[in-house]
Amino acid sequence: MSTHTKIVAILTARPGKVSELGAFLSAMRLRSRAEPGNLRWDIWRDKANADRFMLDELYVDEAAAAAHRDTPHFKDYAARVGEFADRTPITLDPVEVD
Repeated sequence: MSTHTKIVAILTARPGKVSELGAFLSAMRLRSRAEPGNLRWDIWRDKANADRFMLDELYVDEAAAAAHRDTPHFKDYAARVGEFADRTPITLDPVEVD
């Protein structure tokens, strides 16, 4: 069984903040993908609601996910993302994953 840790975050842009949110997430993606233990950090956009984004993150294990949350760029993200969006993060454990 995989020991990977997956994080999904749903972000809905505040009115007039879609472009700023997109740029903010793009910068975060570059920094997060460079971390040891990061396997993916992808940004998706809802086809039915262009104001809603989904982050798809995958780490080799919980320690790598914890290390991500301890980086300066994540701390900056956590402090500032509320300016741009409402955010719902979900941390997942694998059940049946290939």
